[in-house]
Amino acid sequence: MLRALSTAATGMEAQETRLDVTANNVANASTPGFKRMRAEFADLLYQQLRAPGAPTGAGTRSPTGVQVGMGVKIDGTSRSFAEGDLRQTGNPLDVAIEGNGFFAIQLPGDRLGYTRDGAFALDAEGRIVTTEGYPLVADVTVPPEAQAVSIAGDGTVTAVIAGEPTPVELGKLELTSFANPAGLAAMGKNLFTETAASGTPFTGAPGEDGLGTLAQGTLELSNVKVVEEMIDLISGQRAYETNARVVKAADEMLDQTARLG
Repeated sequence: MLRALSTAATGMEAQETRLDVTANNVANASTPGFKRMRAEFADLLYQQLRAPGAPTGAGTRSPTGVQVGMGVKIDGTSRSFAEGDLRQTGNPLDVAIEGNGFFAIQLPGDRLGYTRDGAFALDAEGRIVTTEGYPLVADVTVPPEAQAVSIAGDGTVTAVIAGEPTPVELGKLELTSFANPAGLAAMGKNLFTETAASGTPFTGAPGEDGLGTLAQGTLELSNVKVVEEMIDLISGQRAYETNARVVKAADEMLDQTARLG
């Protein structure tokens, strides 16, 4: 009976974490470039009362044995990098990635961050920056006399400059990819950082070497599907309630056993 109490408790803890992950997904349903997460479970060690194949008599063996599980644990939280829906905004500095890749962002301390959120703006120096003010790694500066900025699908940035007969090329945006993007570490602010699990970054021109292309005036929305999250929320809630009933049933059986004494 004590085993049932501890086993059910692990189930309640696991479902609580599952609900935490689902709540975070729902909370970020409107966050540009957000990628939904999923809690992954693994069963705990088993108490082996009789091993499979153990002798049960003269010339006979147990076909299955007797094994009692000790519960469940959260084995990881995986992130889906499936592309979210695209929404046209009309803002020339909003850029969506159609396909594989991340924008590389320069962080304080010479660190690099990576994001799918292409809601950019210009700072006082004319650099293209995130909503937090972190600049793109790409060396692109928009002069104050620029009247219009265009970003092509291959990352080429041009601008119409007063007095110039043709648009002037200001530089080129690049994209970065990873062998295992699910291994990136989320640091908040729509940014990820490289880890040993993600592999080393590969940087190249949009549209080449498997990298996606860019779409100006467009934002990639979160890939969270609220209806699916609500279903997962209900499923997790029911599983939590069931584990709670197991705890209650085990407690009542212990109470009955104590009364017999």
